[in-house]
Amino acid sequence: MTSERSAHGTGREPGPVIDLHAHSNVSDGTESPTELVEAAAAAGIDVLAITDHDTVGGWEEAARAARRTGVTLVPGIEVSCAVGGVSIHLLGYLTDPGDEALMAELARARESRATRLERMVARMAADGIPLTYEQVLAQVSPGATAGRPHIADALIANRTIEHRDEAFAEWLAEDSPYYVAHHAPHPVRAVELVRAAGGVPVIAHPFTRTRSRGADEALIEQMYAAGLAGLEAYHRDHGPEQIARAEAIAERLGLLLTGSSDYHGEGKLNRLGERTTRADVLDAIEQESSGRTVVVRP
Repeated sequence: MTSERSAHGTGREPGPVIDLHAHSNVSDGTESPTELVEAAAAAGIDVLAITDHDTVGGWEEAARAARRTGVTLVPGIEVSCAVGGVSIHLLGYLTDPGDEALMAELARARESRATRLERMVARMAADGIPLTYEQVLAQVSPGATAGRPHIADALIANRTIEHRDEAFAEWLAEDSPYYVAHHAPHPVRAVELVRAAGGVPVIAHPFTRTRSRGADEALIEQMYAAGLAGLEAYHRDHGPEQIARAEAIAERLGLLLTGSSDYHGEGKLNRLGERTTRADVLDAIEQESSGRTVVVRP
């Protein structure tokens, strides 16, 4: 790998508008896969990746919408990982949905998420926060991966807060007394699973400023040795310092650099296309995949 592979700018890139990180209500977005793709088309997005947390459940619906609207779709996932009490998110592009080992790991994570939410709600309610588990379940779409954003949605629905960000700032962050961990694979293991499933692993917002800690360079090097392909450098949660750090690591290791919105519909302030990825980087992702899952083109 050469340093040329990492060359990238910030913001919107010349050529097609490529956004490689977005969520539907199959996980914690607020729009169905169809609505997500339609929103991307309306926003002028040429290429969109659907990357729901720990599930491929929205792929087929999103693909149908992509063919109809003219948006090119990159099937992906966001694997929730953890090491030493630090949450690391791994984007896996073009993984095989029939890979038994990866699908079993994702299913285990989804099941653990559901039970942990009930415990978090119990802690919050015991401390006088007006919330019930039934209110949270009412915010989870059928078949969706339940997560902390659904607690926030329940608090919005009962008018305790106005926006998800308020809940995460006050009650749902990892250093909150109400936080309960869920099953999450080690990031190195997640990289291995994504690669074994024919996919291309990229660390999502590795140095995000919204958490107390992100990935450290030693961990990134371990993930690189296991097959890590890139870093999501250009993201709302990265300032100039975090971007420069990602660029330097990518230059040294020969990693891809991506840019994405991490769009969740009305669930977050992030807007489609606010950060983008270069076309040659997407080409490299396709080339690194096994071809068992392909980009859906109109």
